[in-house]
Amino acid sequence: MAVSGKAGASKPTPTGQLAGSDVFSYVWPTSIDSYEVGFEKNAGILALAVTSHPDFDDTPLYDENGDGKTTNDGNVWHSHWVVLQPNDQCGKDALGIVDIPKDTKPRLPKTWPGLPILLDSPGWSPTFNAETVEVRIPFDDIGIVNSATFDGVAAGLRVNQSVHAPLLCVVNVMDIASGDLSLPGRVNK
Repeated sequence: MAVSGKAGASKPTPTGQLAGSDVFSYVWPTSIDSYEVGFEKNAGILALAVTSHPDFDDTPLYDENGDGKTTNDGNVWHSHWVVLQPNDQCGKDALGIVDIPKDTKPRLPKTWPGLPILLDSPGWSPTFNAETVEVRIPFDDIGIVNSATFDGVAAGLRVNQSVHAPLLCVVNVMDIASGDLSLPGRVNK
C-alpha cells in the first residue's frame, strides 16, 4: 500500500489508558472468508491490519521490541487479522471490529490475544520502505490468495470506554486506495 509521506512515521500519542486511546492502522479489507484464518465462516469482512497503539499490547505471544517482555510492544508496528462489520454505534456508515458477546465461544485462531473481539495476532512483522507497507503472509492453500481481492485503507481506530460499546471503531479514514472500498486489488502471481 502506498501512503502519503513516510509509511509508519506517525504513531498515536499515548493517553495513559486503554479506554479512549487511539490506534493508527494500515488496513487491507479482503474478500477472503474469515474461516480461512481461524474465525467462524462469513463472520464479516476479513482484513489484514498493521497497527500501532502505545496504550496497550495485544500481541501477548510476541516480543516485537526485543526487550524480553511480551506485554509492552503496542507502540511497535505489528500485524493483525480483524473481522469488520458495519456498526452504527461507531458512526453513520462506519465499521467496527466485531465484538464477541459475553458468554459465547466462537471459533477463534490459535493466536487470538484474548480480547473480546474478532482479532488475531499472528506475529507477522510489517516492513516499511518509504511510502510502502508490506506484510508477507503464509497460506497453506495459495488458491485462496489467488482468487481473493482486496483494497487498501489508512485509518485511525478508537478504543471505546466500554468493552462492548463496541471496543474498537474505525473513526478516521484518511485514505482508501480504490476510493470506494470496491476491493479491486489482486495479488500478482
